[in-house]
Amino acid sequence: MASLFRRRRSLIFKVIIGIPTLWFFMVFLLAYHDNLFFAFREDSNNIAIMRKGDDSRNENNNIRDNNKYRGNNRNDEANQGALLIHPPLQNNINNNNNNNNNNINIDNKNFHNNVFKIDDKDSESHHRKQQDSNFNNNKNNNNINNNNNIDNFNIKNTKNNNDNIKNKVKIEKPVDNSLKFNPDVVIPVDPNAPGENGRAVVINKDKLSAEERKIYDEGWQHNAFNQYASDMISLHRTLPDVRDEECKSIKYKENLPDTSVIVCFHNEAWTVLLRTVHSILNRSPPQLLKEIILVDDYSDMPHLKQPLTDYVEKLGKVKVVRTKQREGLIRARLLGYSVATGTVLTYLDSHCECTRGWLEPLLSRIEMNHTHVVAPMIGLISDTDLHFTRAGKSVSIGRFDWSLTYRWMASTSFYKNFSDFCAPVKSPTMAGGLFAISRAYFTELGTYDAGMDIWGGENLELSFRIWMCGGTLEIIPCSHVGHIFRKRSPYKWRTGVNVVKKNSVRLAEVWMDEYKNYYYERFNYDLGDFGDVTDRKKLRERLKCHSFDWYIKNVYPDLFIPGEALASGEIRNKQKAMCVDASVDHQNMHKPVIMWPCHNQGGNQYWMLSKNDEIRRDDGCLDYSGGENVIIYPCHSQHGNQEWQYREDRTILHVNTLKCMEISMDGKTLLMKPCTGIDRQIWFWKRKAVSGGSNRNRL
Repeated sequence: MASLFRRRRSLIFKVIIGIPTLWFFMVFLLAYHDNLFFAFREDSNNIAIMRKGDDSRNENNNIRDNNKYRGNNRNDEANQGALLIHPPLQNNINNNNNNNNNNINIDNKNFHNNVFKIDDKDSESHHRKQQDSNFNNNKNNNNINNNNNIDNFNIKNTKNNNDNIKNKVKIEKPVDNSLKFNPDVVIPVDPNAPGENGRAVVINKDKLSAEERKIYDEGWQHNAFNQYASDMISLHRTLPDVRDEECKSIKYKENLPDTSVIVCFHNEAWTVLLRTVHSILNRSPPQLLKEIILVDDYSDMPHLKQPLTDYVEKLGKVKVVRTKQREGLIRARLLGYSVATGTVLTYLDSHCECTRGWLEPLLSRIEMNHTHVVAPMIGLISDTDLHFTRAGKSVSIGRFDWSLTYRWMASTSFYKNFSDFCAPVKSPTMAGGLFAISRAYFTELGTYDAGMDIWGGENLELSFRIWMCGGTLEIIPCSHVGHIFRKRSPYKWRTGVNVVKKNSVRLAEVWMDEYKNYYYERFNYDLGDFGDVTDRKKLRERLKCHSFDWYIKNVYPDLFIPGEALASGEIRNKQKAMCVDASVDHQNMHKPVIMWPCHNQGGNQYWMLSKNDEIRRDDGCLDYSGGENVIIYPCHSQHGNQEWQYREDRTILHVNTLKCMEISMDGKTLLMKPCTGIDRQIWFWKRKAVSGGSNRNRL
């Protein structure tokens, strides 16, 4: 009986203790299960985003061995932002993915009233914690073979993964943006990663598979640079610190003005655009970077719609605004200006990479005087292999020729103080793609001419206006930004409209006074419809700006003045209606001069006879060394092979060889023959009034 009682007491004890214990265990298990479920669901959603934009990619996604570096391969970069999903090559994105419901379009006619800013509305600390958790869950659930790459991994086709997952997902580890910016921190990187430290990514296209070659060729076609190479490089790739030692030793004020960086784009490649963004975030002191404004000029590529919105809204300081129609660079930049809140506006192209210490020198100069407009030294990022090359130590500055084309030239003592390498260098003009200006001063100057279309001429117009209206334009030797220089534009516009000419006529009418005629001569005064410039002329009056003659004498005294030429216009042969024809840009130097039917439109048939006995257009001179052809060669003002005489009998004599220009029998070739005075050696050229020079007594 006692034994039975003890057994019943033991059973009761077990029930009393066991049931609550079991209940507690079940609650714990269910809670843990929910965490796993939600983590898996979020990871699945991330993968779904990738698959939605990449349905066309087949299961041979591992076609090149270095795909593990595609688009992102940094170790522990102190980057901005949080959980970042890297879309695939835009060439393979499903073109039906045009979802842009979260992006409000901007009507350029009412910038201020229709602007939509993309802001991060979540609690930043909670957001970072949740992203850290997601990062770890993704890492565990997909059984990643993580070879110490902290900021990216691939979801691979393994038995441990979902067999349907074929795409690479790149996830950037979140970093606390509140950490104090310290440019001296050395971040370890994989030295073998493609493109690191600005190195080239060399690809032998002949060794690519058919699928790879298709992607390679499409990248070139769509972007006019090697997108295939770009996509192999980290979005946070390192660049060498190219500053000179004098620049590194400069201590800047802590209370410099902040800046809004405005980047306009149209159908830009994903990795190039985001490498621009991350180079700004990673290499700009947070207290100086107010915001980055990405202005989408009506892109139609899917990766620049919702995927871009989703990506940048996690970066904290990056906004996307969009135009309602294709506007072009000028009005897109005006849109960016209209929503900017920074003290300084910094304009960058969408295919740049900022180097260490790029921002402080620009802002420091503007802080000294708000009328200083400054541009960085522009390094070259190769369009072929993305290799970064710093700008040369001999600072190149901007100028222009009488076709109103921007040119580079070496700085001289007139523009630069050679005793101080770090000193700003005065520049008559700027390229216009990369510069910083006080927002208040930009407003005071009248911003851009909104009557200009698309692109072209706006840089010269703003350059003339800055100098003539009380400002200064400078190159800052201590600031370096890399830029991809493309050999052609990949963008298409409506045909039949010469927007560069229209824009240039507008600037000539407003700012060049009587000097505008030297430009108009180039196309026989066929100005076309350039719109109404009344308001721009009133702006010049209100600002009490200098004359263009003042600009030439005080800002660009080295400029060749066509008014000093002894003859100008087309050089037409008497026997055949053929004219001397050649392009004089740097790509056509050393090429033969040709004969072409006269078209009376100037252009490549416009020539000047200088007082220095040159037949020239801008920087290209007719040069004859005694061989078969007359060629285009850079003008050197040393006579020799470039000395010519236009004589009373209308023959053109080469002084060195005593031969005369002659057109061939078929009219296709320019020859040099002994002077005989035959009709094929007679040339009609519009003479000008003689004011002096060595040719004076020969006309």
